[in-house]
Amino acid sequence: MKKIALLFIALMVSFMSQAQKDFYELRVYETTFSGSGLHQYLENALLPALNRQGVKNIGAFDENGLNQPVKVYLFIPYKSMAEYEKVNNALKTDKAFKAASDKYASLLPNQAPYATLEVSMFTAFEGLPRLVKPSGESMLFELRTYQSYIEDAFMRKVKMFNEGELNIFKETGLHSVFFGEKIAGSQMPCLTYMLAFKDMEERNANWSKFSAHPEWKKMSALEEYTNTVSRIERVFLKPLKYNQL
Repeated sequence: MKKIALLFIALMVSFMSQAQKDFYELRVYETTFSGSGLHQYLENALLPALNRQGVKNIGAFDENGLNQPVKVYLFIPYKSMAEYEKVNNALKTDKAFKAASDKYASLLPNQAPYATLEVSMFTAFEGLPRLVKPSGESMLFELRTYQSYIEDAFMRKVKMFNEGELNIFKETGLHSVFFGEKIAGSQMPCLTYMLAFKDMEERNANWSKFSAHPEWKKMSALEEYTNTVSRIERVFLKPLKYNQL
């Protein structure tokens, strides 16, 4: 009986730990020339509807630069996977949301606001279980994805962040917004995280501090953390006018 009780306690602790971590949805819309309808839908219909359901700090960005085609990034933080399900079910019966999105829903094929939509889902890292709202001065956001060649390498990289690298980020001014383990989407196994900066000058200076940090040099030299990342993708983002993050 004692072993059963201990097992039950361990399971409950594990469940509570999972429940205390954010669940993130990241949408990337590749827009078309008629893509203005997408912004109207997001700003006037979807974000207000999510806000009514208690979802806050929604990030809305496009890429920093003149890249073509233009991509719109929508980052939606939920307190849990259960909240994600609850909110999305509620949207189906939200009359105000339906009314606000009627024009968007009735667009014809030649008016399509986007060419593709990629959706990824993440669970937050144990070392950063909740979203960190960035400073109001943050105008440059860096979104980085680390892909691993195999699941074990991925888990070792996540461990590296949780057991020290996140602290070094904090010490060197790499302002973390979120860290997520991807559970659905492309490029798996991989993790994605976002950093916030005032500008590119601050970004470059603080990454240099990180690279020179003695604890980072020590940690990155450990055999346990070799060959954990096989590919890195990076994109710089700027907030749209309806960004809430």
